[in-house]
Order: sequence, then structure tokens, then C-alpha cells
Amino acid sequence: MQTPAVAATAPLIAPRGTSLGAQVTKLQPAVYQDFVDRGWRRLNAWEYRPHRDHRRTLNAWNKFILGQEYPHKAARLCPRTREEKKWRKNHFDLRMGVHEAESQCITRPVGPRSGKAIGPAHEFEVNLEPDTYSEEKYALFENYQRHVHKESQGEISRHGFKRFLCSGMGQSSRLKDGVQQKLGSYHQCYRLDGRLVAIGVLDLLPGCVSSVYLMYHQDVNEWYFGKLSALREISLAIEGGYQYYYMGFYVHSCVKMRYKSQYQPSEMLDLETHTWNLLDADHLARLSARKYVSMFWERQLRLPPHKMTRLDEVGLDKSSLSCLREYQREWDPSRNSALDAGMPGLMSLDEIGQKLELGKWLFKCGDMLAHLEDLKTWTSWDIRDPASIKRIIAELAAALGPELVHQLIIDLG
Repeated sequence: MQTPAVAATAPLIAPRGTSLGAQVTKLQPAVYQDFVDRGWRRLNAWEYRPHRDHRRTLNAWNKFILGQEYPHKAARLCPRTREEKKWRKNHFDLRMGVHEAESQCITRPVGPRSGKAIGPAHEFEVNLEPDTYSEEKYALFENYQRHVHKESQGEISRHGFKRFLCSGMGQSSRLKDGVQQKLGSYHQCYRLDGRLVAIGVLDLLPGCVSSVYLMYHQDVNEWYFGKLSALREISLAIEGGYQYYYMGFYVHSCVKMRYKSQYQPSEMLDLETHTWNLLDADHLARLSARKYVSMFWERQLRLPPHKMTRLDEVGLDKSSLSCLREYQREWDPSRNSALDAGMPGLMSLDEIGQKLELGKWLFKCGDMLAHLEDLKTWTSWDIRDPASIKRIIAELAAALGPELVHQLIIDLG
């Protein structure tokens, strides 16, 4: 019997409203990649086209680090060729830009009179470190939560910080296309003149750099570290051969998330088909016009990008009108069960019956490993009863999909 790569704890209490979750106790990067590909948005790092505002932000930060004197002295002592100057004037190289002001990348020419190395105004270092706890990191987290999220002292704790941002996957690496690729959970630490000023919490997976959280000190608030860190993480995705950069969920109705659409070309996952679609102007217009958008159904029904009117329904045959009504039907968050509520992206009970043998799903109890069908009461539980364990497990399977179910073990404690 093959043992799946990870263990997950199934929720043994019916989900409240339409939330559904599972506590993961052990997870490998390749399996986590499958998790994020069932409900995320992504950007192809290799095709990233820098927004003018992003370039301005990065250039402003680099000028602050280098200072006024260093660029002039360095240009005089180590002049660039005419071709280099012309190329830099007409091109923006992301990888070159994000590393330009780093201490380890700066040329330090020796002054002819002083005999001393000429350095920048500030020392700026960026290091990828394991997601371990330290008092230095916690102090930064505490400052960020108080000043940016306006949390009270009582709402911030070391336990919460460790549990939230210091307990991800372990670290490992592999050789991919001649490049040593790191995998697992990391802290990308930004230090200004030796002081920790920002941390990007990242999950490095076989096919992507996934951004989990960013925290920065109030003293660097004016430098837009959200943009700076995103640019650096896109560069990391390119340099490490990860290909994609995942910025997390995109909720179009949340104004604070709108900035994510500036990073192009971005793709958004269609929950109906689990295929990726370009998040372009047409897609954004549809998100503005409707509460829920599936590009598969938008194309199938040939819907306009604006809000639907009775006129738009003229010409649709009876079958298409029926599909349109079902597509536009709002799910009911008051229902106790995610399946009953009609939450998009879940397999139906009929699909579960056709594509999965729930009884063959492995579970773990103590040191024992067995199939769910080996439980004496398995056949007596009714899958249509929202309160039954079989139904709760079915809802977890509906959210995970067949591929992930075959890789997971349910930990029943």
C-alpha cells in the first residue's frame, strides 16, 4: 500500500455558513502546489511587464540607498560604455533593478586621493532565510500590526506570530535546469544599515513563488514596500526557475486588492473548469458587472462584458436561458452545508459518486492506517445528512478534487 505524501485533519464539525477548511499536519511542496492551483491567481514571471508606477517606486528606493554622491563618483571612476548607457536608458531590466542597490552587488571603487573604497549612503541587504522565529522578527511583526493594522497590544502575541508565520513547510532544494531551486517556507528579510525593516513570508513551490504575507516597519512606510517586495519576488521566480508568481486571492469588490490587477500579465483560475484565464480589461469589466464570473460560461453563453439586461437575453434558446439562470443564481450563504449552498468550484454529490470512491480514502488514527470503508459505521452514515461524518468528508473531497484526495491521508486523531 502506498502512503500518500501528506496528512490532513478533516473538520469534524459542520462548517459555519459556507466556510470549509482542514488543518494540515504535514505537507510537501509538490502537493501544496496542487492545493494553490485549485483556488488562486497567478502571474507569469517571465512575461511580466513592469507598470510605470512600479519602475518609479523601485528607482526611488535605489536612489535613496545609493545617495547623491556615490552614483557620480562611481560613474567617474568606473564609467559605463556608451552602449551600456544607451541600453539602460531605453530598457528596464527587472532583475538588474531589484539588485542594483544591494550591498553585495555594488561596485566600490577606491578614491584616488583618499585611498578608501567609495560606498553608498546606506547598506541594503536582502536574504532568504528559513521561516524560524526570532525576537528581532517578532518586534517587526508587532510594529507592523500596531501601526498598519491598528491592532491593540492585547491582540498581538508571540504565539500568534509563530503559528501564523513561522510554522510552514520545512526547507529543501532540488536541481532544476542546472539551477539549485529552494523549496519550502521562507522569510525574505530586508535589512537597512543592519536593521531588519521588512519580511516577505514566502512559500517556494515547484512551479511558483507564493506570497503569504508582508510586514514592514513604520519607518519605511513612505517607500511602498508592498510594491518593492512584489517586484523582488517576481524576480526571484525568474531567477529560481519557478515560472509563476502567486499573489494570493483576488477579490474584485475589495478595493484594497485592486492593486494586484496592475501586475500583468496575470491569470485567474476559473472555479468551474479549473483552467487559467487572462485577467485582462475584458475580464475585469465582467468582474465589475457581476458578483460571480466563470469565463467558461461567459464564453459559452456569449455574454456581454457589461451588466445583463433583458435585451441581452433576446435570441437565446431555451437551453441557453436555462444555463444562464443557473449561472446567475446566487448561492445561499445561510445554508449549513457548502454543497447545499451551491458554492462555486465544489464537486457535486453526483460527481463525487462518479469520480471518487470515498471509502477507499486512507485515514490515520494513532499509528493505524486504514481505508474509511474499514470503519464499522461507514456504510450506515448517510452522505446526504449534513451532520454525518461521511457528508463532512464528502464536502472536503468536493473542495479538494480527485487529484488531491488521492494524495491525502485524513488524520482522525
